[in-house]
This record gives sequence, C-alpha cells and structure tokens, in this order.
Amino acid sequence: MGKDNRSRKQAKNKQNMAPSDGRDVEFSQELADSEDLQAQERARAADRRARRK
Repeated sequence: MGKDNRSRKQAKNKQNMAPSDGRDVEFSQELADSEDLQAQERARAADRRARRK
C-alpha cells in the first residue's frame, strides 16, 4: 500500500470516529462507592465551569 493510499485511509478513519467526551462508558452506578460519587460530582462541577467560559 502506497503512502497516498494510507493517507486516504487514515483520513477516512478519522471521519468515522465519533468525538469522545472523555467519559468512561463502563461505569456502573450500582457498583459506585462514595469516592466514585464524589469524583462524579467534581467532574460535573468542572464541566459547568468549563462551559461557562
């Protein structure tokens, strides 16, 4: 495969990738302990601060 073909394939792969919001999709609310819940609240607060700017 030539360099041009690889570049096109990489560009196409980037287009197919969904944007990541940085959240872990494997989190289980049922298995969360108090530290997990506190970390979630801190993350929500940080998201609110980031959106406010």
